[in-house]
Amino acid sequence: MDHVAGYALCLDMTARDIQDACKSKGLPWTLAKAFNTSCPISEFISKERIPDPGNVNIWLKVNDQMRQNGCTSQMIFSIPFLISYISEIITLEEGDLILTGTPKGVSAVQVHDELHAGIDDVVSMTFKVEKQK
Repeated sequence: MDHVAGYALCLDMTARDIQDACKSKGLPWTLAKAFNTSCPISEFISKERIPDPGNVNIWLKVNDQMRQNGCTSQMIFSIPFLISYISEIITLEEGDLILTGTPKGVSAVQVHDELHAGIDDVVSMTFKVEKQK
């Protein structure tokens, strides 16, 4: 963890309709994961602000209703394990992000929904789902 500069809150969105269409055609799902605004990222959080990344609460509200709420202690793989495993396969460079997963409760969002996500009382972000142009 000596090489970790800090953290960010990221929402890894998936366009399920596009994913389903790609699946049915036997195509890669890239378009379902790589669209405008598909991965909003919070401000940078220095590692001093999160002394124990293995024990922080992450939450997401959609239109003020709690959809996801979980602790990083519930993750299948610890953050140090993920960094070690990934770095054996991929050269990690300064500024790289590793998205670690999400608490249970993944569900669909609709155009105009307002998403509000956070990590404990450390950081939060709010945005609206907009229609793809």
